[in-house]
Amino acid sequence: MSTPATPFQPLADRMRPRSLAEIVGQQHLLGPGKPLRRVVEGAALHSMILWGPPGTGKTTLARLIARSCKAEFHALSAVLAGVKDIREVVERARAVRAGSGAATILFLDEVHRFNRSQQDTFLPYVEDGTLAFIGATTENPSFEVNGALLSRARIYLLKALVAPEIEPLLRRALADRERGLGALGLDIDDDALRLLTRAADGDARRGLNLLEVAADLAAAAPVAGDAAGHRITLAIASDVAAGGHRRFDKGGDQFYDQISALHKSVRGSDPDAALYWLCRMLDGGCDPLYVARRVLRMASEDVGNADPRALTLALEAWETYDRLGSPEGELAIAQTVVYLACAPKSNAVYVAYQAARADAESSGSLDVPLAIRNAPTRMMKEMGWGKGYRYDHDEPEAHAAGQRFFPDELEPRVYYHPVLRGLEIRIRESLERRRAAQVP
Repeated sequence: MSTPATPFQPLADRMRPRSLAEIVGQQHLLGPGKPLRRVVEGAALHSMILWGPPGTGKTTLARLIARSCKAEFHALSAVLAGVKDIREVVERARAVRAGSGAATILFLDEVHRFNRSQQDTFLPYVEDGTLAFIGATTENPSFEVNGALLSRARIYLLKALVAPEIEPLLRRALADRERGLGALGLDIDDDALRLLTRAADGDARRGLNLLEVAADLAAAAPVAGDAAGHRITLAIASDVAAGGHRRFDKGGDQFYDQISALHKSVRGSDPDAALYWLCRMLDGGCDPLYVARRVLRMASEDVGNADPRALTLALEAWETYDRLGSPEGELAIAQTVVYLACAPKSNAVYVAYQAARADAESSGSLDVPLAIRNAPTRMMKEMGWGKGYRYDHDEPEAHAAGQRFFPDELEPRVYYHPVLRGLEIRIRESLERRRAAQVP
């Protein structure tokens, strides 16, 4: 299953784990007795989808499973492959099964890139056992994979690696003379290693790629007086890691998870967490205008009439960024995020709107009561349009108590229930007086 490493292969490919012992992370799936470990150790093969961030071992695990099951392994990328390639794999799988009886694994990287009809192409062959399917994806399979295929494949969620898992991997690659960089005789400063580990951001492949570039720079510029000849210093690591972004896939799970975290931090009145998630999104390359639009929604949905100034401030932050651009305009968005997080919260208008909308959709086209209809012509007035309407400003406290505004066929509703926070305290007191004055 493996081929000898060549100097032309990227370090990350040369260091691809060849056994379970070399895999770092994923102990929730690969620890003793865990489900995926049992498959790698030769338990019954089944179709599966490996879902997780880049550089977490999805392709490696698929290859190890094929090796342990003594199965034919065919790897395709959904970016490049098409229906024709799938059919060729199916034909080879049939020939192998007829000959040696061995199983065939179709590994489809980035399976989310296949559309529904393309996924349907190989579904019958998964059902009849012609091949076992292993898909790899960074996107949520429940959104991107056919329901029929999901029902026949077990989903395994892989997690981003953490620093204590990546650091020994980089040290191993630096020392390995067969597949790694050991022949270069390089050392690395501890602070340089920590920086490369942080810059990897949970991605083993990225960490090894950064290490390889750093090693090339160190080999080309040895440090004077260094007994080892070459050393990866903090300065070299800083140059290599400069400009890196955190994981943020616009339109993917990372995108929606982080905007959700920002929104919920604001709603939960935690300005510090809200600022953190704002900076994570901006650091990842998110369009600040998108964030500004979402902040405007937070002001309306979660602060509402508890502090109506929030909506104005959110609009002004949007306009400020539009005028100033980055990075100056981002401060206005940050100011608004902090204000919203600290403001009193009310979703009373949001709840009232949803309830009123449901009634409007379910009650049909009910007529406007005659008393509150517009009557611009004499004929309309003679027909009763506007008859009996009481002008509120001429009534005590500017309120014509007892006047109906709902359609005659619909009993008056109470949708809006102001909360006892912020300005809505006063709004609630006023409404309670007015509602108490209403008579049937």
